[in-house]
Amino acid sequence: MATIRASAVFKLDPKGFDLRRGISGLVVMLLPLIVLGALGQEKYFLSVAFGALFTGLCDPGGKYSYRAPRLGSVAVVGALLTALGYWLGGAAWGWVVLAAFVVTMLAGLAAKYGAHRFTAALLLNIWFLVALALPRAYQADHVQTTAWPQALAWLIGATLMIGFIGVMWLAGGQSGRRQTGAELFPQDTTPVPVTAPMIMYAVIRAVAVAFAVAITFGLKLPNGDWMAIAALIAMKPNLQQSTLVGLQRLAGAAIGAGVATAFLLGVDSKIALGVIIVLLGGLAGAIRAVNYAWYCAAVAATVLIAEDIGHPTNLSEEGRRVAFTFAGVGIAILVTSLATLLAKHAATPDSDHQAPGGRKGDRRNPSEVAAVRPGSGSSTRWRKRSPPR
Repeated sequence: MATIRASAVFKLDPKGFDLRRGISGLVVMLLPLIVLGALGQEKYFLSVAFGALFTGLCDPGGKYSYRAPRLGSVAVVGALLTALGYWLGGAAWGWVVLAAFVVTMLAGLAAKYGAHRFTAALLLNIWFLVALALPRAYQADHVQTTAWPQALAWLIGATLMIGFIGVMWLAGGQSGRRQTGAELFPQDTTPVPVTAPMIMYAVIRAVAVAFAVAITFGLKLPNGDWMAIAALIAMKPNLQQSTLVGLQRLAGAAIGAGVATAFLLGVDSKIALGVIIVLLGGLAGAIRAVNYAWYCAAVAATVLIAEDIGHPTNLSEEGRRVAFTFAGVGIAILVTSLATLLAKHAATPDSDHQAPGGRKGDRRNPSEVAAVRPGSGSSTRWRKRSPPR
């Protein structure tokens, strides 16, 4: 990682700036803030806002007939995860840990289906961790809420975004640019075969997140949920991703935590913090293809502010939040390094082993395909070999 300069991590691509997408997110998130504030139902704002924001960030572009069903699936799965998160948030910590492990594991394996579906899974995974933490926050504020109304709020926010995207598509002359996964992950965007390294890394990521959740909920640590969220945001989603992307995610998580800390320390009004969440969400949508590090920073700041919105804060509280954030980033570095070393060890041929095809130094079965060699930032696939004649 030391060979990559900071200029490469934060290099900007002005052509990737999408003002329309940023405005879409801002408008659709701002409307619920105004309406729910007027009705005195601010407790549903975060579910509505993140339903709109994360659905918009999953937009693949193209014709509306192509986009709508994919965004609809994000809306439905997000609503179910919202209900599960709010339901388990007040349950025994063992169930919370198990749910965090299973959801993170499934989200990691979603890389098999390509970059866009994995992006949706990752964002929904992040929201699920937030939903797990929010019930305790509402209880501390003496606010009563239940799982299914919050799930409905998420679904309403997602539906608003899907409808707004449809209106913008019609207003643009029914044309839509097909977004590529490279906007988020500048790597190969084709579906990835399920391999042993992929499964191994998905398991290790899930264990790491579950471990952070266990510490937070088991010890009932205030602000400890920042650790699990930061770890998930900072970890490379899979071993095929380059070192550059890994550094961008780490930098984004750290910067986002710093931005969230500054706002939580300097702003006391829930309404003002809600407006900040809306602005950061719109910014994330606009710069998604400009630079991945700054995009991750905007998402991280939005999530972390939302997780602690309205809580009285001081320097000691912010100090703990920053400490937990860097603990999460440390977990991300450790997990990625460990998984890379294990995958390299598994891919190293044994010079004393006689392969079935008659070649020494080849431990692979001739029928094995698409095993990933991690570490260099690029993906190398072993081609299927014909049996010797």
